[in-house]
Amino acid sequence: MSDRIVVRDMEFYAYHGVFEAEREIGQRFEVDVELHLDLRSAAQADDIDQSINYVDVYTAIKEIVEEQEFRLIESLAEAIAEVLLSAYDLEAVVVRVRKPSVPIGGIVGEVEVEITRTPADLRSPAEEEL
Repeated sequence: MSDRIVVRDMEFYAYHGVFEAEREIGQRFEVDVELHLDLRSAAQADDIDQSINYVDVYTAIKEIVEEQEFRLIESLAEAIAEVLLSAYDLEAVVVRVRKPSVPIGGIVGEVEVEITRTPADLRSPAEEEL
């Protein structure tokens, strides 16, 4: 992998969780993404059109986190990865989703899921058979 753009510590209030109370009351979620791509031409041209606009990335993630519902943060991370890989010419994307307040009956700082996906992961099983 070559270069990367990293957007860290995005915070959203949403209604995801296994427990009904989590989905009713809601809670804070934190998201980080790493976008792996070749940034050489953007850097040489000093042109945002040859790179990725961070505002667009944030807006896409905000829409997923705040407008969709998931029981698992694993599913939330997967949805974010799929949207970013579909929208941009990436070599890979790393998505981290954190739940700072986890109702597990003990003291825990946070729970985090991290996934790494590539464009090959977007292919359907039918495409892979070809």
